[in-house]
Parts: sequence; C-alpha cells; structure tokens
Amino acid sequence: MASIGKRNLLSITRQTQSGVYLDGGPLGEILLPGKYVPRNAKPGVQVDVFLYRDSEDRLVATTETPHAMVGEFANLRVTDIHQQAGAFLDWGLPKDLLLPYREQGGPLRLGQMVVVVVCIDPNTDRIMASAQLTKHFSRTPPAYPPNEKVNVLICGKTPLGWNAIINNAHRGLLYESDVATPVMVGDRMDAFVRQVRPDGKIDLALDAAGYARVGPLTEQILQALEAEGGKLMLDDDSDPEDIRDRFGVSKKAYKQALGKLLRERRIEFMKPGVKLVRGVKA
Repeated sequence: MASIGKRNLLSITRQTQSGVYLDGGPLGEILLPGKYVPRNAKPGVQVDVFLYRDSEDRLVATTETPHAMVGEFANLRVTDIHQQAGAFLDWGLPKDLLLPYREQGGPLRLGQMVVVVVCIDPNTDRIMASAQLTKHFSRTPPAYPPNEKVNVLICGKTPLGWNAIINNAHRGLLYESDVATPVMVGDRMDAFVRQVRPDGKIDLALDAAGYARVGPLTEQILQALEAEGGKLMLDDDSDPEDIRDRFGVSKKAYKQALGKLLRERRIEFMKPGVKLVRGVKA
C-alpha cells in the first residue's frame, strides 16, 4: 500500500501529456509530473517516488527526496509566516512544509532554524511539521546495548548538556563533560550509547566507551601516518578541536590510541607530532 510522506515503489499505469500516472492502490492513480518521469517510462515500469500534496491539495509524486519524511526529525529553516496558518519551512520540495501555530514551541521568525518532526495531521491527512517533539518520540522501550553507535540530532540545551534525538526514535542526553568541541541545536552526528537507565532515559557520549574505541582508532592513525609519509603533526599535546576535526574523536581517546601504539613501538613522539616506526608488525 502506498504511504503519504514516504518513498514508495509504484508502477506506471498510463502516460499523458502531463506526465505518468502511478498505481497508488487505495489512494487511486497518482500523477508523477513530466519533469520527473524517467526515460524508460512505460506502463508496468516501477518508479521510486515520494508522495505528498501539492499547493492545490492534490496527491502527487516526485522523484525528489525532502530533508525529512514522515516520522523523521530535522532542523528546518522558516521561509514564511502566515498570520492564520502558522510558519512555513523549507524541507527541500517546491511546496514548503506547514508548522501550525498549535504545533510550535514558541514564537518564530523568518530565517530561524527549528527542530521539528514531520508527521500527518490527523484532522486533514496532510503532511505537516510539529515542534512538540516529546509526543512524537517512540513509545517502544529503548533496547540499545552499551556502546552502540547511533545517529543523533541535537534538539535542545539543558543544565547537564544537550538533548538529542536518537535514530528518529528516542531522546537521549549528551553530557556537557563529554563534549570537547562546540555543539549547537540542529547539529547531526554519530554518538554512542553509554547506558539505558531503568527509567528509560538514555545517556550518550561522542566516543565509544573505554578501549572499545582504541582498536579502530589506532588503525586510522597508522593509515594517516602512511598517507603522510610517516609523520603526523598531532600528538597528545595537540588542540582537542584539531584532533576531532581529523579523526572525529576526543583528545582522551586519541591519547589512549597513541599510548597503545607507543607501547607496541609502532610510533615515536617528535614533539610536536608523531612518526611511524618502520618494520614493526602488530
């Protein structure tokens, strides 16, 4: 069954001057406008499309992909504010996405970025945005094992750190003490689950726990050394932001990896930097 607000693989039923019509099942035939029609279009061919409603509230298809689909969270820019309807957001399609006043968390201004979830309005069956994030989180109890790598979207600041949306499903907390570089609302990044508490709250960190991160990181460092002729101008005294920009890890994790390589006599410190010791195997 075709789903509004998501990608669908639909079959072409007929061709017209306006484009091709797709078999939407219970939704009926759905127009894919001519500019999106693939070259091999003919009845029976399947096309991967996104379904939404156009400016005249007609159900249409497009081969373009929005910044977020129904059920997904995103940081979107306010393009217009309507006195009666609400704010309109740029979500990557010709028709902007409506964020109704009732779904806003506070006053908005043109150009502002706002974290929202894309959802279906139960009253109109239209796609809309909501900044009332809590009611859209998954009610399924989180079952992330410790140290699992997840994708997060930063959605708010707290006294302890940063609230983050995990895998478009649950909310977690990234502690300020674990953040070595500046973080902003709207940032999307990979993180690691520290633990899921008995009450369901999830603690996050930007690095894998303990020595689980060291093995892969040592290999990255060795590859970087090989690529740069055996020398790397980053050591245990380097700026934390330079380390994270290069390897995506904290200074603590980088120092642990250097320590392991030093003990294995695979590197030497130059101060500044490190160099590769040739002829040593792991």
